[in-house]
Amino acid sequence: MKEVVIAGYLRTAQSRSRPNDPARDWFGKMRGDELLARLLPELTRRTGIDPKEIDDFLVGCATAVGEQWAYGGRFPLFLANFPETIPAKSVDQQCGSAMAGIHIGFMEIAQDFADIVMVGGYEHMTRIPMGGYNTDRGLIAPNMTLFLDPSYRHWDMMTTVNMGLTAEKLFSQRKFMREEMDRWGVSSHERAAKAQADGFFAGEILAIEAEQADGTVMKVERDQAVRTDATLENMAELKPSFKKDGVITPGNSSPLNAAASSMVLMSKDTARKKGVKPLATIRSIGFAGVDPTIMGVGPVPATRKALEKIGLKPSDMDYWEINEAFSVVALNCIEELGIDPERVNVMGGGIAIGHALGATGIRLVGTLARILNEKKGRYGCANACVGGGQGVATVIEREEYDW
Repeated sequence: MKEVVIAGYLRTAQSRSRPNDPARDWFGKMRGDELLARLLPELTRRTGIDPKEIDDFLVGCATAVGEQWAYGGRFPLFLANFPETIPAKSVDQQCGSAMAGIHIGFMEIAQDFADIVMVGGYEHMTRIPMGGYNTDRGLIAPNMTLFLDPSYRHWDMMTTVNMGLTAEKLFSQRKFMREEMDRWGVSSHERAAKAQADGFFAGEILAIEAEQADGTVMKVERDQAVRTDATLENMAELKPSFKKDGVITPGNSSPLNAAASSMVLMSKDTARKKGVKPLATIRSIGFAGVDPTIMGVGPVPATRKALEKIGLKPSDMDYWEINEAFSVVALNCIEELGIDPERVNVMGGGIAIGHALGATGIRLVGTLARILNEKKGRYGCANACVGGGQGVATVIEREEYDW
């Protein structure tokens, strides 16, 4: 198979979504596909490719309803004024959607069905809240009574569709303490705040001028949810979000966000011919299904599959990006795979940076590639749990190009 490299990566900042108070969302007046369309021309420019050379475009979105419906992935291309000759596909694997797009593009190029593939992802959790219901925009909420159908009864769908309850169930089956989860949340903010201050994320964020609720225009160039005042003491004061006697709180969970992300994949031969300096080479991919009521265990089997495919072990990974949908997901992955926590989410994770569902997979892989380059690591693994009981993983290697 052909070797596949990450030729470029770019994202927007992640705003803090507030469905009940949209004025506080920095991207409150912009749609998710608009955010993605801003990235595409800039990424092709930075990568040095002509849009006409793109063989396929794959776009991930977890809640592709209402204005987030991408018409098979074509709307973002039209908004970016890209050639109509570029085919497109919409990808929905919930929180793994953008990473699934990377996986599909990787396989297309590796098997010589494409040479250059662009992947994108977006989610706007203010304008299209989880569940998809917003009377102002005419969206339709899922019919929850459907899950009372006997066909679904075995799966306890009322837990399955509530990610917070799946995290509570995972916690109940492990030996972690709430303080451990809160401590991980504090660390996520501390690391992300330091990375922001050091300018690390400036290398992957495209500043976007966005109109605010009061009519002013703001340049959005940093992740809105990162806090500089997170402490274990104020984390401990937060009340449970999903059940009265629970442990999952806003402090040990990812927030709601709006963002877009994009990536260019190409064969290594093409990168060499074009003089493109890749961020990394994709070495393996993994995906797995698990009990949907404890979807947070999904990254473990997905990662094992990806590593076993190329004969590597968790200990061979220099750095990890484990999506912090919830602290307990990252902690469980660390324990099950025997990972050094100091190698995980070293620039902060989803609890601080954010988790704009359909954009997250690219953010994880792209940030990991940049970390490997900055810290001169060789191998890295990005993984995520997925709503509905799944896991996704991608293994990459820092590229030492000789051109």
